[in-house]
Amino acid sequence: MRRQQGMVLDDRYVPYLQMAGLYHLARLNDRWFRLDEALVSVFVERWRPETHTFHMLFGECTITLQDVAYQLGLPVDGHYVSGCLSEFHIYIEGGRPAWVWFEELFGVVPPPSQVQKYAVNCSWFQETFGECPEGADEDTVRRYARAYIMMLLGTQLFADKSGNRVHIRWLPFVARLEEMGSYSWGSAALAWLYRCMCRVANRNVIKLAGPLQLLQSWIFWRFPRFRPAGFETFSWPLASRWSGYIPSSSEKGPRVQTWRLWIDRLQDREFIWMPYSSPDVLQVLHPEVLEPRHMVLWRSVTSLIYFAVIEWHQVDRVLPQFGGVQPRPQAALNIDFLMSKDGRGGDRWFPSHLQKWHQYWEDRTQSVLRFDVVADPGPSHLFLDWWRQHGKRFLSPDPQLGDPRAAAIPVEASQRGAGQVPEMDRPDDVPDRRRVDRRARVGTRRSQRDWGWLERAMEAGEEAGPARGRRRHHPGRGRGRDDDDDQHGPEGGDDAGAASVAGGSTQDGVHGGEWYGSGMGDGAEPSDAGLGSGPFGHYFVGVPTDDQPQQDGTPWVIPGSQWQDFLGADTLDPDFGSPRFLAEISAIMQEDEPGRRRPQTPATQAPLDVDLNEPATTPVGDQFALGGTPHSAYTAASQSIAGPSVAPLHFTPPAQPTPHEDADEIEDEEPFIRRGQRPRVPRRCGTGSHLFR
Repeated sequence: MRRQQGMVLDDRYVPYLQMAGLYHLARLNDRWFRLDEALVSVFVERWRPETHTFHMLFGECTITLQDVAYQLGLPVDGHYVSGCLSEFHIYIEGGRPAWVWFEELFGVVPPPSQVQKYAVNCSWFQETFGECPEGADEDTVRRYARAYIMMLLGTQLFADKSGNRVHIRWLPFVARLEEMGSYSWGSAALAWLYRCMCRVANRNVIKLAGPLQLLQSWIFWRFPRFRPAGFETFSWPLASRWSGYIPSSSEKGPRVQTWRLWIDRLQDREFIWMPYSSPDVLQVLHPEVLEPRHMVLWRSVTSLIYFAVIEWHQVDRVLPQFGGVQPRPQAALNIDFLMSKDGRGGDRWFPSHLQKWHQYWEDRTQSVLRFDVVADPGPSHLFLDWWRQHGKRFLSPDPQLGDPRAAAIPVEASQRGAGQVPEMDRPDDVPDRRRVDRRARVGTRRSQRDWGWLERAMEAGEEAGPARGRRRHHPGRGRGRDDDDDQHGPEGGDDAGAASVAGGSTQDGVHGGEWYGSGMGDGAEPSDAGLGSGPFGHYFVGVPTDDQPQQDGTPWVIPGSQWQDFLGADTLDPDFGSPRFLAEISAIMQEDEPGRRRPQTPATQAPLDVDLNEPATTPVGDQFALGGTPHSAYTAASQSIAGPSVAPLHFTPPAQPTPHEDADEIEDEEPFIRRGQRPRVPRRCGTGSHLFR
């Protein structure tokens, strides 16, 4: 964690560091800090990005601005740390182009091999500004002080996962060393730590960056069970207490499992709510930290800003850390959309781009919580009851937990009272809905997909018209159909139709170029012999053409277009209302009548004296469950369009069963008349694609 071994803290830098408010951080930089990766990883597992808190068995806890002030000695009150990343000459008054300004401030420009876009290698800073020469003038000392501050910010507070580069975004700040102390470096460092822990909560992220010495020191101060032994010397800032800590070199896997189980069994008495109130801390405390302008912001529910990084200081969920009683918290603020912003994808002036959230920091004093401080801070009884139902309290497997899952609420929680938080106006949620919006556009015109073939198929079907007898083709197999239709011309639509269902005619549902029959439904594929529908529907009943074989007792099923297309055709009246059509259909029926009166073969079902084109009725003794029964089914010697049967049937409808009779016996009885099996057609898919088959 100590990345500035080659940068010596010269006494001549101290006045500039004190003006910048970074002197205490520089003292930490002069010490060794080693990170216990196993311990930090266990606590990162407990981090909840939506609330910015660690979830424990006893409740929630987190790192606040108070911890930043005590552990690192950084100022909390001041201007937000924001601006732009590289386009200084555009957004900043008196700014220069990035590398021109760099040369003016440092007197030298790094070679291209030491630069990666807008980041300079740390090794170059260490080699060039490692030690200030003796007898240097004031301008030279300022250059070396600027380089030291650049390295201090880029490695100790705002380090990225590379760990060996420093971004030049700090040029506008080091250009005015006298004004650096007016910025809130503590809030910016906490915002960056929040963002880094929220990122590593993603299962695809395995590296953690940020001010990790703050995280580890916070764990040691708040959780005595994880505190290393032998570190009882206090100094300022408080994180310097653990400067000589060397973590165990044993395998991390068993230690992670052990510490995870320890955290699952932690009680509230094993967590120190207020560690900074001890006399040992007050003896080394720097008086600047206790200034009212800094202390009041410890309890402020406001935004934390570090350029494009916006986080939320949710201290209303951890009131016991400030001496209060924790009530049942309100719903956490959803800022998932802001968590996706990190400054990449184009430079901009962030105070204007994220103006709303920068304004919250400007109004930070108006969102300070006011509550009663008690002698025994902790969660209330109402909070613990709610926490049992909604909190993420355990991470270990069930066999290892044992009794803590059923631990009773302590009596002290009832004695503390309910606790309360004053009503405050809070900003609206800004959830990240980009992924939801992308999924909603899949398969639509907004997704920029090529659906031109679908439009062409629909237009081609409308232009053909239902009267031509043309069957709409399947979209996947008929994209080349338009070329074939153009070859036939507008006059050849009747002769170029699909083949008959029976396979014997080259005309699709046409006799002499005209339609006949009635019904409603969809069309069918030519390969479904005997299955399909005509222009009126599923069961287009008619008579065969001259070149088709005769089939006794079986209605003809001829595929065609849809019912609405048929009614909307301009040729409806000329085709079906002319004397020529009536004469031809009468002659055809007279010619086919002798064939229909021939004796039926044993392999063929007897024809039914039922007119399927007649409206359905439901008499009292109806034995058909669906659709009703045509009235002609109860009349002897009824005629249909297919002709009369060989021997008219005389029957009596079955009697209605009495209420005490068993319904199952009625259903099992043999019906008096069996209706002919209807041809099965493909189901409609529900999306409209069946219209193009």
